[in-house]
Amino acid sequence: MRKGGRVIALASGGPDSAALLRHLSGRFSRVFPLYVRAGLSWERPELAAMHRFLRAARIPRVAPPQIMSLPSTDLYRGHWSVTHRNVPGARTGNKSVYLPGRNLLLIAKAAVLAPLLKAGTIAIGTLKGNPFGDATRCFRYSMSKAISFALRTEIKVIAPFSRHHKEDLIGMSGGLPLHLTFSCIDPVRGIHCGRCNKCAERIKAFRMAGLTDRTRYAYRPSR
Repeated sequence: MRKGGRVIALASGGPDSAALLRHLSGRFSRVFPLYVRAGLSWERPELAAMHRFLRAARIPRVAPPQIMSLPSTDLYRGHWSVTHRNVPGARTGNKSVYLPGRNLLLIAKAAVLAPLLKAGTIAIGTLKGNPFGDATRCFRYSMSKAISFALRTEIKVIAPFSRHHKEDLIGMSGGLPLHLTFSCIDPVRGIHCGRCNKCAERIKAFRMAGLTDRTRYAYRPSR
């Protein structure tokens, strides 16, 4: 059931964000997708995918995306996310794709924007099994308290899908144009490489959900 209030959704071009936006649209009066540019190597095709998805999906109560910047290449200097070198491959684990403090940075940006948009909630698409400290319930609770104290207004950080896996979201996303979403961390000429950690995760999730992924891949990872 939809409730009043506004929410900022930290969004990328991926299927997790697609599912998150539709979920929030049924529970808030206005949803503001926020994409934060940090200078990472996959951002251009990811942002283009988000625009394509939103135009095609036309989800009710979802506003045009807020595109903001928080340059982080000085923090991630030498990291694969900036250099394109040694990008985690299809057989690597979740910990290989860690970006230190990623959620901390994104939520901080959203927090300062929230009062300007009269939004009392920040939503993030954290999934079950995320092993990082800034994906925990304790972290979100602590951030909610710190933000509310700093800005003198109550702002809550939520993760509606923290008990779900990616295949769960894909299975629940019937009717959404998920082929327009983007999940790759090592794109080839603007399309999914098919060989990185995130491409492999996407292909596996679609297969487990019993759905066909119509996304284009430069290569298909070995199974």
